[in-house]
Amino acid sequence: MTTVNEFSIEVATVNGSGSQTANNVLLRAIFQMGMPVSGKNFFPSNISGMPTWFQIRVSRKGYAARKPEIDLMVCLNPETAEQDLAKLPPGALCIYDEPLNLGGRRSDITAFGVPFQALVAASCPEMKYQRLVKNMVYVGVLVRLLGIEPEEAGRALGRLIKGKAEAMNRAAMDAGYQWALANLPDQGKLLVQRLPVEQERLLIDGNTACALGALFAGVTVVGWYPITPSTGVIESLTEYAHPYRTDPTTGASTIAILQMEDELASAGVVVGAGWAGARAMTATSGPGLSLMTEFIGLAYYAECPGVFVDVQRVGPSTGLPTRSSQSDIKLCAKASHGDTLHINLYPATMEECFRFTYDAFDLAERFQTPVFLVSDLDLGMQNWITSPFAYPEGKLDRGKVLDEAALKEVQAWGRYKDVDGDGIPYRTLPGTPGGKGAYLTRGSGHNAQAAYTENPAEFAEGILRLKRKILGAAPHLPLPIQVDNGAKRGVLAFGSSDPAVQEAMDILREAHQMPLNYMRVRALPFAEAVGDFLRSMEVVYVVEQNRDGQMAALLMEFFPQEAPRLRSVLHFDSTPITAQTIVDQILSQEM
Repeated sequence: MTTVNEFSIEVATVNGSGSQTANNVLLRAIFQMGMPVSGKNFFPSNISGMPTWFQIRVSRKGYAARKPEIDLMVCLNPETAEQDLAKLPPGALCIYDEPLNLGGRRSDITAFGVPFQALVAASCPEMKYQRLVKNMVYVGVLVRLLGIEPEEAGRALGRLIKGKAEAMNRAAMDAGYQWALANLPDQGKLLVQRLPVEQERLLIDGNTACALGALFAGVTVVGWYPITPSTGVIESLTEYAHPYRTDPTTGASTIAILQMEDELASAGVVVGAGWAGARAMTATSGPGLSLMTEFIGLAYYAECPGVFVDVQRVGPSTGLPTRSSQSDIKLCAKASHGDTLHINLYPATMEECFRFTYDAFDLAERFQTPVFLVSDLDLGMQNWITSPFAYPEGKLDRGKVLDEAALKEVQAWGRYKDVDGDGIPYRTLPGTPGGKGAYLTRGSGHNAQAAYTENPAEFAEGILRLKRKILGAAPHLPLPIQVDNGAKRGVLAFGSSDPAVQEAMDILREAHQMPLNYMRVRALPFAEAVGDFLRSMEVVYVVEQNRDGQMAALLMEFFPQEAPRLRSVLHFDSTPITAQTIVDQILSQEM
Protein backbone atom coordinates (compact mmCIF):
# COMPACT_ATOMS: atom_id res chain seq x y z
CA MET A 1 0.00 0.00 0.00
CA THR A 2 1.29 3.46 -0.92
CA THR A 3 1.45 6.12 1.79
CA VAL A 4 0.88 9.54 0.25
CA ASN A 5 2.05 12.71 2.01
CA GLU A 6 2.33 11.14 5.46
CA PHE A 7 5.78 9.82 6.38
CA SER A 8 9.15 10.71 7.90
CA ILE A 9 12.68 10.81 6.52
CA GLU A 10 15.94 10.73 8.45
CA VAL A 11 19.34 11.55 6.99
CA ALA A 12 22.35 10.25 8.92
CA THR A 13 25.63 11.91 7.98
CA VAL A 14 28.48 13.88 9.62
CA ASN A 15 28.66 17.47 10.78
CA GLY A 16 30.43 19.95 8.52
CA SER A 17 29.93 17.95 5.32
CA GLY A 18 27.46 20.29 3.65
CA SER A 19 24.50 18.18 4.71
CA GLN A 20 22.52 21.14 6.04
CA THR A 21 22.23 22.64 2.56
CA ALA A 22 21.06 19.34 1.08
CA ASN A 23 18.53 18.81 3.87
CA ASN A 24 17.06 22.28 3.46
CA VAL A 25 16.80 21.87 -0.31
CA LEU A 26 14.78 18.68 0.19
CA LEU A 27 12.65 20.26 2.92
CA ARG A 28 11.91 23.36 0.87
CA ALA A 29 11.15 21.40 -2.32
CA ILE A 30 8.43 19.46 -0.49
CA PHE A 31 7.16 22.68 1.11
CA GLN A 32 6.92 24.32 -2.32
CA MET A 33 4.66 21.49 -3.46
CA GLY A 34 2.11 22.71 -0.92
CA MET A 35 2.88 20.04 1.65
CA PRO A 36 2.93 20.70 5.43
CA VAL A 37 6.47 19.73 6.37
CA SER A 38 8.78 20.19 9.35
CA GLY A 39 12.47 19.58 9.93
CA LYS A 40 14.50 18.69 13.02
CA ASN A 41 18.28 18.97 12.95
CA PHE A 42 20.18 16.91 15.55
CA PHE A 43 23.75 18.10 15.32
CA PRO A 44 26.78 17.92 17.62
CA SER A 45 28.33 20.91 19.35
CA ASN A 46 31.74 20.48 17.70
CA ILE A 47 32.63 22.06 14.36
CA SER A 48 32.81 19.00 12.11
CA GLY A 49 33.26 15.27 11.80
CA MET A 50 30.73 14.02 14.38
CA PRO A 51 27.44 12.24 13.64
CA THR A 52 24.44 14.38 12.75
CA TRP A 53 20.86 13.50 11.90
CA PHE A 54 18.18 15.49 10.13
CA GLN A 55 14.54 14.46 10.29
CA ILE A 56 11.88 15.61 7.85
CA ARG A 57 8.25 14.97 8.60
CA VAL A 58 5.75 15.14 5.75
CA SER A 59 2.20 15.34 7.10
CA ARG A 60 -0.91 16.12 5.12
CA LYS A 61 -2.67 16.52 8.50
CA GLY A 62 -0.25 19.31 9.41
CA TYR A 63 1.43 17.54 12.33
CA ALA A 64 4.77 19.22 13.01
CA ALA A 65 6.09 17.43 16.12
CA ARG A 66 8.97 14.99 15.92
CA LYS A 67 7.86 11.53 14.77
CA PRO A 68 9.80 8.71 16.47
CA GLU A 69 9.19 6.16 13.70
CA ILE A 70 11.38 6.61 10.61
CA ASP A 71 9.88 5.51 7.29
CA LEU A 72 12.89 6.28 5.07
CA MET A 73 16.51 6.37 6.21
CA VAL A 74 19.49 7.77 4.28
CA CYS A 75 22.68 6.20 5.69
CA LEU A 76 25.91 8.02 4.85
CA ASN A 77 27.85 7.76 8.12
CA PRO A 78 29.88 4.55 8.67
CA GLU A 79 30.05 5.21 12.43
CA THR A 80 26.30 5.09 12.94
CA ALA A 81 25.11 2.95 10.02
CA GLU A 82 24.42 -0.17 12.10
CA GLN A 83 22.36 1.66 14.73
CA ASP A 84 20.58 3.72 12.06
CA LEU A 85 19.57 0.54 10.25
CA ALA A 86 18.50 -1.14 13.49
CA LYS A 87 16.02 1.54 14.50
CA LEU A 88 13.98 1.26 11.29
CA PRO A 89 10.56 -0.38 11.67
CA PRO A 90 9.60 -3.31 9.42
CA GLY A 91 8.58 -2.16 5.94
CA ALA A 92 10.80 0.92 5.96
CA LEU A 93 13.02 2.09 3.09
CA CYS A 94 16.76 2.65 3.32
CA ILE A 95 19.12 4.46 0.95
CA TYR A 96 22.77 3.82 1.79
CA ASP A 97 26.24 4.56 0.50
CA GLU A 98 27.40 1.40 -1.34
CA PRO A 99 30.64 0.87 0.68
CA LEU A 100 28.50 0.45 3.83
CA ASN A 101 27.21 -2.83 2.36
CA LEU A 102 23.88 -2.70 4.20
CA GLY A 103 21.92 -4.61 1.58
CA GLY A 104 20.55 -7.89 2.88
CA ARG A 105 21.24 -7.07 6.54
CA ARG A 106 17.49 -6.97 7.19
CA SER A 107 14.93 -8.92 5.23
CA ASP A 108 11.99 -6.87 6.55
CA ILE A 109 13.02 -3.57 4.93
CA THR A 110 13.82 -2.41 1.40
CA ALA A 111 17.40 -1.13 0.98
CA PHE A 112 19.06 0.47 -2.06
CA GLY A 113 22.81 0.98 -2.34
CA VAL A 114 23.89 4.15 -4.17
CA PRO A 115 27.45 4.81 -5.50
CA PHE A 116 27.65 8.29 -3.98
CA GLN A 117 31.38 8.81 -4.48
CA ALA A 118 31.34 7.74 -8.11
CA LEU A 119 28.40 10.02 -8.84
CA VAL A 120 29.89 13.05 -7.13
CA ALA A 121 33.27 12.47 -8.77
CA ALA A 122 31.66 12.40 -12.19
CA SER A 123 29.56 15.50 -11.58
CA CYS A 124 32.12 17.58 -9.66
CA PRO A 125 35.62 17.37 -11.17
CA GLU A 126 37.18 19.64 -8.49
CA MET A 127 38.10 17.15 -5.78
CA LYS A 128 38.31 19.74 -3.00
CA TYR A 129 34.58 20.41 -3.31
CA GLN A 130 33.36 16.83 -3.64
CA ARG A 131 32.94 16.30 0.10
CA LEU A 132 30.70 19.35 0.34
CA VAL A 133 28.37 18.47 -2.54
CA LYS A 134 28.21 14.69 -2.01
CA ASN A 135 25.07 15.03 0.10
CA MET A 136 23.26 16.69 -2.80
CA VAL A 137 23.35 13.33 -4.58
CA TYR A 138 20.86 11.87 -2.10
CA VAL A 139 18.53 14.82 -2.75
CA GLY A 140 18.42 13.85 -6.41
CA VAL A 141 17.84 10.19 -5.53
CA LEU A 142 14.94 11.04 -3.21
CA VAL A 143 13.44 13.49 -5.69
CA ARG A 144 13.13 10.59 -8.12
CA LEU A 145 12.20 7.95 -5.54
CA LEU A 146 9.45 9.97 -3.79
CA GLY A 147 7.96 11.69 -6.82
CA ILE A 148 9.10 15.18 -5.82
CA GLU A 149 8.89 17.56 -8.76
CA PRO A 150 12.47 18.16 -10.02
CA GLU A 151 11.63 21.77 -10.89
CA GLU A 152 10.79 22.47 -7.25
CA ALA A 153 14.05 20.94 -6.08
CA GLY A 154 15.92 23.15 -8.52
CA ARG A 155 14.01 26.22 -7.38
CA ALA A 156 14.74 25.41 -3.74
CA LEU A 157 18.44 25.04 -4.50
CA GLY A 158 18.52 28.37 -6.35
CA ARG A 159 16.91 30.07 -3.38
CA LEU A 160 19.56 28.81 -0.95
CA ILE A 161 22.77 28.96 -3.00
CA LYS A 162 24.09 31.25 -5.72
CA GLY A 163 27.00 31.35 -8.16
CA LYS A 164 29.56 28.60 -8.60
CA ALA A 165 28.34 26.70 -5.54
CA GLU A 166 24.85 26.50 -7.02
CA ALA A 167 26.16 25.03 -10.26
CA MET A 168 28.21 22.37 -8.47
CA ASN A 169 25.36 21.36 -6.17
CA ARG A 170 22.89 21.29 -9.04
CA ALA A 171 25.18 18.96 -11.00
CA ALA A 172 25.44 16.57 -8.05
CA MET A 173 21.67 16.62 -7.50
CA ASP A 174 21.04 15.94 -11.19
CA ALA A 175 23.55 13.06 -11.11
CA GLY A 176 21.64 11.44 -8.24
CA TYR A 177 18.32 11.92 -10.01
CA GLN A 178 19.49 10.43 -13.31
CA TRP A 179 21.14 7.48 -11.58
CA ALA A 180 17.96 6.71 -9.63
CA LEU A 181 15.90 7.06 -12.81
CA ALA A 182 18.08 4.47 -14.54
CA ASN A 183 18.79 2.07 -11.68
CA LEU A 184 16.07 2.12 -9.00
CA PRO A 185 12.66 0.51 -9.42
CA ASP A 186 9.51 2.43 -8.66
CA GLN A 187 8.83 1.87 -4.98
CA GLY A 188 5.21 1.68 -3.97
CA LYS A 189 5.53 2.68 -0.33
CA LEU A 190 6.03 6.45 0.02
CA LEU A 191 4.95 9.24 -2.29
CA VAL A 192 4.78 13.04 -2.31
CA GLN A 193 1.91 14.58 -4.27
CA ARG A 194 1.27 18.28 -4.76
CA LEU A 195 -1.47 19.85 -2.65
CA PRO A 196 -3.29 23.08 -3.48
CA VAL A 197 -2.08 26.05 -1.45
CA GLU A 198 -5.00 28.14 -0.23
CA GLN A 199 -2.97 30.93 1.34
CA GLU A 200 0.55 32.29 1.25
CA ARG A 201 2.96 30.59 3.63
CA LEU A 202 6.51 31.16 4.81
CA LEU A 203 9.26 28.80 5.92
CA ILE A 204 11.23 30.49 8.70
CA ASP A 205 13.04 29.79 11.96
CA GLY A 206 12.13 31.34 15.29
CA ASN A 207 15.40 33.20 15.75
CA THR A 208 14.80 35.10 12.51
CA ALA A 209 11.19 35.77 13.53
CA CYS A 210 12.39 37.22 16.86
CA ALA A 211 14.91 39.42 15.05
CA LEU A 212 12.17 40.79 12.80
CA GLY A 213 9.97 41.48 15.83
CA ALA A 214 12.76 43.46 17.45
CA LEU A 215 13.41 45.39 14.25
CA PHE A 216 9.74 46.39 13.91
CA ALA A 217 9.62 47.31 17.61
CA GLY A 218 12.31 49.93 17.11
CA VAL A 219 15.24 48.36 18.93
CA THR A 220 18.18 50.79 18.92
CA VAL A 221 20.79 49.16 21.19
CA VAL A 222 21.87 45.52 21.33
CA GLY A 223 24.49 44.16 23.69
CA TRP A 224 25.29 40.51 23.15
CA TYR A 225 27.79 37.69 23.33
CA PRO A 226 27.57 34.66 21.00
CA ILE A 227 26.10 31.49 22.48
CA THR A 228 24.31 28.55 20.86
CA PRO A 229 21.41 28.44 20.09
CA SER A 230 20.64 32.17 20.36
CA THR A 231 23.34 33.57 18.07
CA GLY A 232 21.00 33.48 15.07
CA VAL A 233 18.76 36.11 16.66
CA ILE A 234 21.46 38.76 16.54
CA GLU A 235 22.97 37.55 13.27
CA SER A 236 19.58 37.91 11.59
CA LEU A 237 18.99 41.28 13.24
CA THR A 238 22.39 42.47 11.99
CA GLU A 239 21.57 41.29 8.47
CA TYR A 240 18.24 43.13 8.42
CA ALA A 241 19.64 46.23 10.13
CA HIS A 242 22.01 47.00 7.26
CA PRO A 243 19.32 47.80 4.66
CA TYR A 244 16.53 48.85 7.02
CA ARG A 245 18.31 50.75 9.79
CA THR A 246 20.47 53.14 7.80
CA ASP A 247 19.88 56.89 7.72
CA PRO A 248 19.00 57.65 4.08
CA THR A 249 20.69 61.07 4.27
CA THR A 250 23.97 60.31 6.02
CA GLY A 251 24.26 56.59 5.43
CA ALA A 252 24.96 56.09 9.13
CA SER A 253 23.49 53.16 11.02
CA THR A 254 20.62 54.00 13.36
CA ILE A 255 21.14 50.93 15.54
CA ALA A 256 24.09 49.98 17.75
CA ILE A 257 24.81 46.23 17.85
CA LEU A 258 27.69 45.65 20.23
CA GLN A 259 29.41 42.29 20.70
CA MET A 260 30.71 42.50 24.25
CA GLU A 261 33.44 40.57 26.04
CA ASP A 262 30.91 38.39 27.89
CA GLU A 263 27.28 38.06 28.89
CA LEU A 264 27.69 40.11 32.04
CA ALA A 265 28.83 43.11 30.02
CA SER A 266 26.05 42.49 27.48
CA ALA A 267 23.42 42.73 30.21
CA GLY A 268 25.06 45.93 31.45
CA VAL A 269 24.64 47.47 28.02
CA VAL A 270 20.95 46.55 27.95
CA VAL A 271 20.25 47.89 31.44
CA GLY A 272 22.18 51.12 30.96
CA ALA A 273 20.75 51.82 27.54
CA GLY A 274 17.21 51.02 28.69
CA TRP A 275 17.51 53.35 31.66
CA ALA A 276 18.81 56.09 29.33
CA GLY A 277 15.74 55.77 27.06
CA ALA A 278 16.89 53.40 24.33
CA ARG A 279 14.98 50.32 23.27
CA ALA A 280 17.57 47.73 24.23
CA MET A 281 17.83 43.95 24.05
CA THR A 282 20.08 40.93 24.20
CA ALA A 283 19.76 37.29 23.17
CA THR A 284 21.33 34.44 25.07
CA SER A 285 20.79 30.95 26.46
CA GLY A 286 20.78 29.46 29.95
CA PRO A 287 24.50 29.72 30.80
CA GLY A 288 24.60 33.31 29.53
CA LEU A 289 21.45 34.21 31.41
CA SER A 290 23.02 32.91 34.60
CA LEU A 291 25.88 35.37 34.16
CA MET A 292 23.43 38.21 33.53
CA THR A 293 21.41 37.77 36.71
CA GLU A 294 23.15 40.47 38.76
CA PHE A 295 22.38 43.12 36.17
CA ILE A 296 18.87 41.71 35.75
CA GLY A 297 18.35 42.20 39.49
CA LEU A 298 19.54 45.79 39.16
CA ALA A 299 17.11 46.39 36.29
CA TYR A 300 14.22 44.89 38.28
CA TYR A 301 14.89 46.97 41.41
CA ALA A 302 15.99 50.20 39.72
CA GLU A 303 13.15 49.71 37.19
CA CYS A 304 15.08 49.87 33.94
CA PRO A 305 13.39 48.43 30.83
CA GLY A 306 15.10 45.83 28.65
CA VAL A 307 14.30 42.76 26.55
CA PHE A 308 16.04 39.43 27.15
CA VAL A 309 15.53 36.68 24.54
CA ASP A 310 16.39 33.31 26.06
CA VAL A 311 16.71 30.50 23.50
CA GLN A 312 16.83 27.54 25.87
CA ARG A 313 19.15 24.58 25.52
CA VAL A 314 19.99 21.52 27.62
CA GLY A 315 21.83 22.06 30.92
CA PRO A 316 23.03 22.31 33.64
CA SER A 317 26.46 23.85 33.07
CA THR A 318 27.26 23.89 29.35
CA GLY A 319 25.14 20.73 29.01
CA LEU A 320 24.29 19.87 25.41
CA PRO A 321 24.51 23.20 23.59
CA THR A 322 22.88 21.98 20.38
CA ARG A 323 19.89 20.22 21.94
CA SER A 324 16.54 21.65 23.01
CA SER A 325 14.75 21.85 26.36
CA GLN A 326 12.43 23.99 28.46
CA SER A 327 14.67 24.04 31.50
CA ASP A 328 15.08 27.80 32.08
CA ILE A 329 11.47 28.38 33.14
CA LYS A 330 12.25 29.10 36.79
CA LEU A 331 15.42 31.00 35.88
CA CYS A 332 13.53 33.37 33.58
CA ALA A 333 10.70 33.77 36.08
CA LYS A 334 12.92 34.81 38.98
CA ALA A 335 16.39 35.62 37.65
CA SER A 336 18.29 37.53 40.35
CA HIS A 337 18.89 37.21 44.04
CA GLY A 338 16.24 38.29 46.51
CA ASP A 339 12.51 38.48 45.86
CA THR A 340 11.87 38.98 42.15
CA LEU A 341 9.26 38.07 39.57
CA HIS A 342 9.63 38.83 35.87
CA ILE A 343 7.30 39.15 32.93
CA ASN A 344 7.79 36.11 30.68
CA LEU A 345 6.35 35.50 27.20
CA TYR A 346 6.14 31.91 25.89
CA PRO A 347 5.81 31.76 22.07
CA ALA A 348 4.80 28.51 20.38
CA THR A 349 4.61 29.60 16.73
CA MET A 350 6.65 31.68 14.35
CA GLU A 351 4.01 34.41 14.37
CA GLU A 352 4.25 34.52 18.16
CA CYS A 353 8.06 34.64 18.08
CA PHE A 354 7.66 37.75 15.92
CA ARG A 355 4.75 39.37 17.73
CA PHE A 356 5.81 38.57 21.29
CA THR A 357 9.29 40.01 20.68
CA TYR A 358 7.65 43.13 19.30
CA ASP A 359 5.32 43.33 22.31
CA ALA A 360 8.18 42.72 24.75
CA PHE A 361 9.61 46.19 24.08
CA ASP A 362 6.29 47.90 24.80
CA LEU A 363 5.83 45.84 27.95
CA ALA A 364 9.37 46.54 29.15
CA GLU A 365 8.83 50.30 28.88
CA ARG A 366 5.24 50.31 30.11
CA PHE A 367 6.17 48.38 33.27
CA GLN A 368 9.79 49.64 33.50
CA THR A 369 11.26 46.18 33.96
CA PRO A 370 13.13 43.38 32.21
CA VAL A 371 10.89 41.26 29.95
CA PHE A 372 11.87 37.74 28.89
CA LEU A 373 10.99 36.15 25.56
CA VAL A 374 11.37 32.45 26.43
CA SER A 375 12.09 30.43 23.29
CA ASP A 376 14.15 27.25 22.81
CA LEU A 377 16.40 25.59 20.25
CA ASP A 378 13.53 23.70 18.62
CA LEU A 379 11.63 26.93 18.00
CA GLY A 380 14.70 29.05 17.36
CA MET A 381 16.88 27.01 15.00
CA GLN A 382 14.45 24.72 13.16
CA ASN A 383 12.39 25.75 10.13
CA TRP A 384 8.63 26.06 10.62
CA ILE A 385 5.74 26.85 8.29
CA THR A 386 3.79 30.00 9.08
CA SER A 387 1.41 32.48 7.54
CA PRO A 388 2.93 35.89 6.75
CA PHE A 389 3.21 38.07 9.84
CA ALA A 390 0.66 40.81 10.35
CA TYR A 391 2.14 44.30 10.23
CA PRO A 392 2.06 45.75 13.77
CA GLU A 393 -0.38 48.61 14.01
CA GLY A 394 -0.40 51.53 16.42
CA LYS A 395 2.23 53.66 18.11
CA LEU A 396 5.03 52.29 20.23
CA ASP A 397 4.18 52.38 23.95
CA ARG A 398 6.93 54.23 25.84
CA GLY A 399 5.05 54.10 29.14
CA LYS A 400 5.03 56.77 31.84
CA VAL A 401 7.81 59.05 30.59
CA LEU A 402 7.64 62.69 31.68
CA ASP A 403 8.88 65.22 29.15
CA GLU A 404 9.82 68.83 29.81
CA ALA A 405 6.23 70.08 29.63
CA ALA A 406 4.93 67.41 32.00
CA LEU A 407 7.71 68.06 34.47
CA LYS A 408 6.63 71.68 34.81
CA GLU A 409 3.29 70.43 36.18
CA VAL A 410 4.86 68.06 38.72
CA GLN A 411 4.75 69.42 42.25
CA ALA A 412 6.36 66.65 44.30
CA TRP A 413 8.65 64.53 42.17
CA GLY A 414 9.19 60.92 43.22
CA ARG A 415 10.94 58.58 40.81
CA TYR A 416 9.57 55.54 42.64
CA LYS A 417 6.31 57.03 43.82
CA ASP A 418 3.10 55.13 43.03
CA VAL A 419 0.86 57.99 41.89
CA ASP A 420 -1.84 56.00 40.08
CA GLY A 421 -2.11 52.96 42.34
CA ASP A 422 -0.91 50.52 39.66
CA GLY A 423 2.59 50.19 41.08
CA ILE A 424 4.15 51.88 38.03
CA PRO A 425 5.99 55.12 38.82
CA TYR A 426 6.70 57.94 36.38
CA ARG A 427 10.20 58.28 34.99
CA THR A 428 12.28 60.86 33.21
CA LEU A 429 15.10 60.26 30.79
CA PRO A 430 18.60 61.52 31.52
CA GLY A 431 19.08 65.06 30.22
CA THR A 432 15.39 65.96 30.11
CA PRO A 433 15.18 69.76 30.55
CA GLY A 434 13.46 70.85 33.72
CA GLY A 435 15.98 69.88 36.32
CA LYS A 436 14.43 66.54 37.24
CA GLY A 437 15.92 64.31 34.55
CA ALA A 438 18.22 62.21 36.74
CA TYR A 439 21.63 61.14 35.50
CA LEU A 440 22.12 58.54 38.24
CA THR A 441 20.06 55.73 39.71
CA ARG A 442 20.80 53.15 42.36
CA GLY A 443 20.33 49.44 42.96
CA SER A 444 20.75 49.77 46.72
CA GLY A 445 17.91 50.61 49.10
CA HIS A 446 15.87 53.62 48.01
CA ASN A 447 12.62 55.30 48.90
CA ALA A 448 9.89 56.78 46.71
CA GLN A 449 12.05 59.86 46.02
CA ALA A 450 14.95 57.62 44.89
CA ALA A 451 16.99 58.69 47.92
CA TYR A 452 19.15 56.14 49.71
CA THR A 453 17.46 54.45 52.64
CA GLU A 454 17.81 51.46 54.93
CA ASN A 455 14.50 52.14 56.63
CA PRO A 456 12.72 48.76 56.94
CA ALA A 457 9.26 50.17 56.29
CA GLU A 458 10.36 52.07 53.18
CA PHE A 459 12.18 49.02 51.80
CA ALA A 460 9.18 46.74 52.39
CA GLU A 461 6.88 49.27 50.77
CA GLY A 462 9.12 49.40 47.70
CA ILE A 463 9.34 45.68 47.03
CA LEU A 464 5.62 45.21 47.68
CA ARG A 465 4.96 47.88 45.06
CA LEU A 466 7.21 46.03 42.61
CA LYS A 467 5.25 42.82 43.14
CA ARG A 468 1.97 44.69 42.67
CA LYS A 469 3.31 46.21 39.47
CA ILE A 470 4.38 42.87 37.95
CA LEU A 471 1.22 41.01 38.96
CA GLY A 472 -0.78 43.90 37.54
CA ALA A 473 0.78 43.21 34.13
CA ALA A 474 -1.16 39.94 33.72
CA PRO A 475 -4.21 41.42 31.91
CA HIS A 476 -1.88 43.17 29.44
CA LEU A 477 -0.01 39.99 28.45
CA PRO A 478 -0.97 37.41 25.79
CA LEU A 479 -3.93 35.47 27.15
CA PRO A 480 -3.84 31.66 27.22
CA ILE A 481 -5.39 29.74 24.34
CA GLN A 482 -8.03 27.23 25.40
CA VAL A 483 -9.71 24.30 23.64
CA ASP A 484 -12.86 23.03 25.32
CA ASN A 485 -13.84 19.48 24.38
CA GLY A 486 -16.36 19.13 27.20
CA ALA A 487 -14.00 16.96 29.26
CA LYS A 488 -13.24 16.96 32.98
CA ARG A 489 -9.57 16.22 32.40
CA GLY A 490 -7.22 18.62 30.73
CA VAL A 491 -3.73 19.27 29.41
CA LEU A 492 -1.72 22.42 30.03
CA ALA A 493 1.41 23.16 28.01
CA PHE A 494 3.44 26.02 26.58
CA GLY A 495 5.98 26.84 23.89
CA SER A 496 7.39 24.21 21.55
CA SER A 497 5.47 21.36 23.21
CA ASP A 498 2.29 22.58 21.52
CA PRO A 499 2.53 20.60 18.23
CA ALA A 500 3.12 17.33 20.08
CA VAL A 501 0.28 18.06 22.52
CA GLN A 502 -2.21 18.73 19.74
CA GLU A 503 -1.27 15.51 17.96
CA ALA A 504 -1.38 13.56 21.24
CA MET A 505 -4.89 14.83 21.95
CA ASP A 506 -6.04 13.53 18.56
CA ILE A 507 -4.53 10.11 19.32
CA LEU A 508 -6.10 9.96 22.78
CA ARG A 509 -9.50 10.95 21.42
CA GLU A 510 -9.50 8.71 18.34
CA ALA A 511 -7.66 5.62 19.58
CA HIS A 512 -8.49 5.65 23.28
CA GLN A 513 -11.85 7.48 23.43
CA MET A 514 -10.29 9.97 25.85
CA PRO A 515 -11.10 13.58 24.93
CA LEU A 516 -9.21 16.23 26.89
CA ASN A 517 -9.52 19.97 27.28
CA TYR A 518 -6.39 21.99 26.50
CA MET A 519 -4.89 25.24 27.68
CA ARG A 520 -1.70 26.73 26.23
CA VAL A 521 -0.14 29.22 28.62
CA ARG A 522 1.51 32.15 26.85
CA ALA A 523 2.72 34.45 29.63
CA LEU A 524 3.78 34.90 33.24
CA PRO A 525 2.32 36.25 35.52
CA PHE A 526 -0.55 33.91 34.79
CA ALA A 527 -3.89 35.27 33.70
CA GLU A 528 -6.87 34.57 35.95
CA ALA A 529 -8.16 32.29 33.17
CA VAL A 530 -5.38 29.85 34.07
CA GLY A 531 -6.73 29.53 37.60
CA ASP A 532 -10.26 29.13 36.26
CA PHE A 533 -9.09 26.31 33.99
CA LEU A 534 -7.34 24.48 36.83
CA ARG A 535 -10.36 24.80 39.10
CA SER A 536 -12.71 23.47 36.43
CA MET A 537 -10.73 20.25 35.84
CA GLU A 538 -10.54 17.09 37.93
CA VAL A 539 -7.00 16.43 36.64
CA VAL A 540 -4.63 18.63 34.64
CA TYR A 541 -1.60 17.10 32.92
CA VAL A 542 1.19 19.69 32.74
CA VAL A 543 3.44 18.92 29.75
CA GLU A 544 6.95 20.32 29.79
CA GLN A 545 10.44 19.48 28.55
CA ASN A 546 12.48 19.48 31.75
CA ARG A 547 13.19 17.05 34.58
CA ASP A 548 11.71 18.84 37.56
CA GLY A 549 8.32 20.10 36.37
CA GLN A 550 9.26 23.77 36.55
CA MET A 551 6.04 25.10 35.04
CA ALA A 552 3.99 22.89 37.35
CA ALA A 553 5.91 24.35 40.31
CA LEU A 554 5.04 27.89 39.22
CA LEU A 555 1.38 26.92 38.84
CA MET A 556 1.40 25.49 42.35
CA GLU A 557 2.95 28.69 43.66
CA PHE A 558 0.31 30.89 42.02
CA PHE A 559 -2.63 28.54 42.63
CA PRO A 560 -1.68 26.45 45.70
CA GLN A 561 -5.20 25.16 46.30
CA GLU A 562 -5.22 23.52 42.86
CA ALA A 563 -1.90 21.68 43.36
CA PRO A 564 -3.58 18.27 43.98
CA ARG A 565 -5.09 18.42 40.49
CA LEU A 566 -1.72 18.72 38.72
CA ARG A 567 0.17 15.79 37.22
CA SER A 568 3.43 16.20 35.36
CA VAL A 569 4.18 14.84 31.88
CA LEU A 570 7.93 15.31 31.49
CA HIS A 571 10.45 14.83 28.68
CA PHE A 572 14.13 15.68 29.16
CA ASP A 573 16.37 13.43 27.04
CA SER A 574 17.44 16.42 24.84
CA THR A 575 15.24 15.50 21.85
CA PRO A 576 12.04 17.40 21.03
CA ILE A 577 9.02 15.84 22.69
CA THR A 578 6.80 13.50 20.64
CA ALA A 579 3.06 12.95 20.73
CA GLN A 580 3.56 9.31 21.71
CA THR A 581 5.59 10.34 24.77
CA ILE A 582 2.63 12.40 25.97
CA VAL A 583 0.09 9.66 25.16
CA ASP A 584 2.09 6.99 26.98
CA GLN A 585 2.58 9.04 30.14
CA ILE A 586 -1.05 10.14 30.33
CA LEU A 587 -2.33 6.60 29.84
CA SER A 588 0.06 5.23 32.45
CA GLN A 589 -1.18 7.77 35.00
CA GLU A 590 -4.80 6.97 34.17
CA MET A 591 -4.38 3.28 34.99
